[in-house]
Amino acid sequence: MKLNIKNETSRLRAVVLGTAMSNGPVPKIEDAYDPKSIEHIKAGTYPKESDMISEMNAVAKIFEKYDVKVYRPEVIVDYNQIFARDIALVIDDKFIKSNILPDREKEIKAIQHVIDKISPEMVFKAPSEDIHFEGGDIIVHNDHIFIGTYKGEDYPDCIVARTNMKGVEYIKSLFPNKKVKEFDLNKSMDDPRDNALHLDCCFQPVGKNKAIIHKEGFRNPEDYQYLVDFFGKENVFHIDKNEMYYMNSNVFSISEDVVISEKNFVRLNTWLRSLGITVEEVQYAEIAKQEGLLRCSTMPLIRD
Repeated sequence: MKLNIKNETSRLRAVVLGTAMSNGPVPKIEDAYDPKSIEHIKAGTYPKESDMISEMNAVAKIFEKYDVKVYRPEVIVDYNQIFARDIALVIDDKFIKSNILPDREKEIKAIQHVIDKISPEMVFKAPSEDIHFEGGDIIVHNDHIFIGTYKGEDYPDCIVARTNMKGVEYIKSLFPNKKVKEFDLNKSMDDPRDNALHLDCCFQPVGKNKAIIHKEGFRNPEDYQYLVDFFGKENVFHIDKNEMYYMNSNVFSISEDVVISEKNFVRLNTWLRSLGITVEEVQYAEIAKQEGLLRCSTMPLIRD
């Protein structure tokens, strides 16, 4: 398989879509990785496996409609394998395994059948365990790579901080000809409305030259301003704290003019349609309860 990912919006040809099969029991609070999951565990509203399977099947059908080759992980019994974006990513023709939370190592083994289709010299893994990054923090935009990180002194104790500056430097080392820009994100284990778990929870390019952004996701106002200036104020769709909580920036582009989005994102979907973008609406609100949505559950392999 010849990989090719230059950006977030070119025509998709092949993708890994996670699975909710055998997702396991409701986790204990102490085993949850993010504040939104904890919120729903406490409220007794944690998503049911059958609902999540149904939501992911709807996405698989849309990929089929657009003739996209879909790979799924091998099912691990009683294990959460929904968020394929966390475990690896593709930039250009390189497949890069993430350094993820140790408890999730099994997930990468479950897509070994996909990795086996890639030339071994194009598969990369960070050389040291203290180099941290996850795919949700890394957004490819042609000759730019945007990376979410966390520069707080409490990084080692902050479980919602997934990408460190060593991770940023590692990605830079793999792509010396690209402009790599990091963004310091707000993190909170207490309030999901104050927690940008990954960069794609508060920012994502869509269409030809547009972007979705949540200003309060950035610790440094200059980082937010950089993106507004980069795309142009008139090309940026701002989402509020509530829309960020429901993951409005975490839609997924099949092409510049086709986006998969959650059906409840009325304001966003209206804006996308005003740009001439076809919005394929799905129900994904149950999966969103785990602080991830459409981009989080997909890992593109090939775009035109």
